[in-house]
Amino acid sequence: MSFPIHRPRRLRRTETFRRLVRETQLSPANFIEPLFVCTGEGVRRPIPAMPGCYQLSVDELVAECRDLPALGISGVILFGLPDAKDPDGAAAADPQGPVATALTALRRAYPSLSLWADVCLCEYTDHGHCGPLATGPDGRVDVDNDRALPRLADAALAYAAAGADVVAPSDMMDGRIGAIRSALDRAGRTDTVIVSYAAKYASGFYGPFREAAGSAPAFGDRRGYQMDPANRLEALREVAFDIEEGADIVMVKPAMAYLDVVHQVKTRFEVPVAAYNVSGEFAMIKAAAANGWIDETRIMLETLFCIRRAGADIILTYFAKAAARALA
Repeated sequence: MSFPIHRPRRLRRTETFRRLVRETQLSPANFIEPLFVCTGEGVRRPIPAMPGCYQLSVDELVAECRDLPALGISGVILFGLPDAKDPDGAAAADPQGPVATALTALRRAYPSLSLWADVCLCEYTDHGHCGPLATGPDGRVDVDNDRALPRLADAALAYAAAGADVVAPSDMMDGRIGAIRSALDRAGRTDTVIVSYAAKYASGFYGPFREAAGSAPAFGDRRGYQMDPANRLEALREVAFDIEEGADIVMVKPAMAYLDVVHQVKTRFEVPVAAYNVSGEFAMIKAAAANGWIDETRIMLETLFCIRRAGADIILTYFAKAAARALA
């Protein structure tokens, strides 16, 4: 008895068939666009390491978001560039700061957009670390975890009051999700969603972002509080802790080099999972395309599909607009 040759190519022959049997769906609704907001007016300052991205004043930010609802992009996450910094990062909670001001303006202009605010102190401290510093008994200078918590909670409260649907703590301090959830609930902000950067690795892929946000550490690095790239099980423990403390959505950052972690988080936990397609990943594709080595649109979509295929429900990506247009 003979059997026919299996011919899966029949279902790959045309774009119509490829769409019909496609296992992973990618939509602009999956995207959150990261944006950098500064003080001033009429400011649209290019970020050299991130072609097509800008530091934007609030008026320019509102203009930048004009196409997002029509493109079907779900929302934005904001990172602030303050005029002044101090050792404790107090400006992160300024209700008149660039992020809070932008949230209010965006909420008024685009009621349907999901507005996210990154919650960290690194952009606001004069030393570039993610919280106030302390010197230990061994003479080592490090972030004071417990002093950072109320400052992070204050920043989250300021953003929620300004119009944020979502606060997204990215600092990796122990206990910050519980501190922020408690502060929000006490203030009557029980509807504010917490998206935790639960598995944030001490990665070399953040370089262009630190140029964009002015957040490079003045000394040392962040390996004392961000995760070791060699660890996978630790990421699962971090996610479990953050869910227990009140996180509604958990995030893995970066995305491309940590797709195994994205997949394991998605299969292990019954919560939505976000992945951050970070600045270095974006910049590499842009640089290779500028040199004519790759097809930018094709590689962009392939990258975003693989992040979705790994299990991410939400993708934070600087490609949001370009990908939405390519998918149309």
